[in-house]
This record gives sequence, structure tokens and C-alpha cells, in this order.
Amino acid sequence: MATEVASESPSAPASGSDVIIETRNLSKVYRDFWGRLKVRALKALDLKIHRGEIFGLLGPNGSGKSTTIKLMLGLLFPTGGRVLVFDKDATDARKNERIGYLPEESYLYKFLNAEETLDFYGRLFDMTAVQRKERIRELIDMVGLDWAKRRPLREYSKGMTRRIGLAQALINDPDLILLDEPTTGLDPLGTADMKDLILRLKDEGKTVLLCSHLLPDIQDVCDRVAILHQGELKELGRLDDLLTVRNELEFRAKNIGDSARREIEEVIKKHGGEVLSVDQATNTLADLFLSIVRESEERPGRRAETEPSKETGAADDNGDSPL
Repeated sequence: MATEVASESPSAPASGSDVIIETRNLSKVYRDFWGRLKVRALKALDLKIHRGEIFGLLGPNGSGKSTTIKLMLGLLFPTGGRVLVFDKDATDARKNERIGYLPEESYLYKFLNAEETLDFYGRLFDMTAVQRKERIRELIDMVGLDWAKRRPLREYSKGMTRRIGLAQALINDPDLILLDEPTTGLDPLGTADMKDLILRLKDEGKTVLLCSHLLPDIQDVCDRVAILHQGELKELGRLDDLLTVRNELEFRAKNIGDSARREIEEVIKKHGGEVLSVDQATNTLADLFLSIVRESEERPGRRAETEPSKETGAADDNGDSPL
């Protein structure tokens, strides 16, 4: 499935006011002890994540999602290309003061309770005692753990541990939040609460990068998605555009059957029905994901094109304008 996007120079400068994360021809190769090629985890990844959006990073196991996040955090060094976060190289540790990270597995001190855990991480960011106290109260209330805030974490269920892990990721009031499988271990109610929290972060102007295998979660909250397979970018774009089925319409009506668009409106009115909506038909994200992975296995050379730059006519590094 091809996206209706145009090519973009990976070396074009990022807009400091809008682009939060930019990868330019990013590649990562893992080698064995003897320096021989072991795994090509990431192949020439070009993407931009903009301020204030919820961006979904999708892919099967081994597709390069975790490698991409570790490169963004500066935990790994790229084999080729660059990662810019807040217009700084990802290896610049100063950027991490503005980042919150929830890993797939939260590694927390089990003998501490929720308040002590958040106080510990608040101290790492040099927050004052007053700031820590207020922020801890706010976060524990946000994740719904006020009733268990003085219980040691070893008594927490997996879902409760996930909630306090999210609070820990937000202790420094970050501008960028990286969430790896945030709904793991949560029951349906907890999952709904987590998605509400993610949308709340967007409303506060935060930028969220979300990795998940649970495709409905991505579909419910994300503005744009990138789908990786075998280290390559296979699809990139706005979720509503990717899921739209071209040349098909859906009619949603009460007490009436289907027909041509104008005829059906007359039929509905004639029979006392009501037109509720007329929208473009869409696939589910799960259908899109599976079709892209299967197509990628059948056509391994296919790559997604990069989305067009918002700045038309931008010059490349050599000062030449694009054709």
C-alpha cells in the first residue's frame, strides 16, 4: 500500500519550532565479537515527529522499534545517519532533561512505595522538596494510585506497576514522552484510562511517541504512524489518510437500507428515517498493518516514501533548490 507522499531530502534542516525528533538516513548494524555482520536492525530511516502530536511506531518483533527508541535516547550510537532531538544530536545528554521514558519493562526499586519512588526520581532532576511534593501528589492522583501510594511496589500488580512507571516518566514534566507498550498488563478500564492520559498529555502540548503491538490502542490515540518491518520504513502518514478506503462511502442511517447516495437520502426521508452520517469507508489499523507486513515479505525491496516538507522550496545542504 503506497502513501500519497513525495520525496524529501533527508539532509534538509529541521525546523526548531516544530520538529521535535528527526532521523536522517539512520542505520544501525549489530556485529559479533569478530566484527562480522550479525543483524542489520535499521536501514536508512527518515522521519520527522512534530511538536504536539501523538506519533505511533509500529512493527512486528525485530522490526527495529526498540533500536530506534534507544538511538533517540542516546543509549546506542548509529552506524550511519543522525538523530536530532530538540535540534540536538541524540548523543547530547542535556536533551534528556526534557524527555520522559516508559520502557516496556519498568525497573523500579520494589522496597520503595509510590511516593518514595517518585521522590527518588525527582531528586535526579534536582527538583526542590516543595516541587517534588506537589508533583508527586499530582501524578499519583493522575494515575489513580492514591489508595496504594504507601504500599511497597513489590505488592503492586503488573498494571499498578505500569501506572507508577508512567508517573515516574512524567516526574520532570517533560516536553517529549516516549512510551513503549504503555498498556501492557492493564485491564480494559486501565487501558482506557491510559489512553485518556495520553490524550491529556497532547492537550497539554506534549509530544508523545508511542510504541505498541496493540493496534486498536494506536488507532484510538495517534495522529500519525510509521510502520517498520525488517528495519525498513514501510508506511508513514496520517492515520486517517492511511485507513481511508478510496472511492468508497459508508452510509449510517436509522431504519433504512442502502442505495445510491442521493436516492438513499430521499428514501430515508420518504420512510421517516434520518441520515446520521456519510463518511469515507476505512480499514482498521490491524488490517493495514497485516497487509503491509505481508506485502513487505512478498516484495522486500519496497520502501515507503518520506512525507513532503511543510516548507516548500527549501534548499538542500548544497544550496540547490529541489526540482
